[in-house]
Amino acid sequence: MSTRKSSQKLRLGVNIDHVATIRNARGIRHPDPVRAAGLAVRAGADGITAHLREDRRHISDEDIATLSDVLTVPLNLEMAATDEMLEIALRHRPHAVCIVPEKRQELTTEGGLDAAGQHNRLKHYVDELVRAGSRVSLFIDPDKSQIDAAMTLGAPVVELHTGAYCELSGKPQEEELGRIQSAAKYGASLGLEVHAGHGLSYDTVKPIAVIPELHELNIGHFLIGEAIFHGLEASIKQMRRLMDEARA
Repeated sequence: MSTRKSSQKLRLGVNIDHVATIRNARGIRHPDPVRAAGLAVRAGADGITAHLREDRRHISDEDIATLSDVLTVPLNLEMAATDEMLEIALRHRPHAVCIVPEKRQELTTEGGLDAAGQHNRLKHYVDELVRAGSRVSLFIDPDKSQIDAAMTLGAPVVELHTGAYCELSGKPQEEELGRIQSAAKYGASLGLEVHAGHGLSYDTVKPIAVIPELHELNIGHFLIGEAIFHGLEASIKQMRRLMDEARA
């Protein structure tokens, strides 16, 4: 765990995708992810994250339109680098857009975006979104070459993939945490704003939250799962408390 301290408040973005997953299982309007977003803000979320997938398996176009109109905190739109998604982002102009990899058959995002290998294809999307005024981030693995690629693409923010860290244990997990710490420090040294997310839980959040270079964590699936047992507001407040303790 990093021994450096940061008094800066670590922002919490709550991903509401899986409220929509439950809604879509019945093909009705309940539970409403927009209502969940309001509860999340009341519980201490600093922003709301929603991933509009190409197959619309959870969040819908209507959800994005409504969130854009009613949210009192920033909306972070996660999207694949496609012309369709770019058009939607340019129409709504959310505060933030995070470009993520997307495979049709994956259950959830599997690993980070290959910003280095897809530089020429991604450049157009990053440029258009930056010109539209959105804070563009790239969801990448904690790897120096991917951070360098984000810099050359002109993305002001990177979000480090924490999924591998959350799934490991023992020495391998310590090593992966070290990779995230090093990547966060390197990204910040280049002037990038560094975020992190994917798979974080009460058990894994503190060693990530204490990393002083991080500005924001995005957490969703775990919080929606905990909400079944303890309620959404209580689950988010507990996560907020753990993050604040790590920064204290």
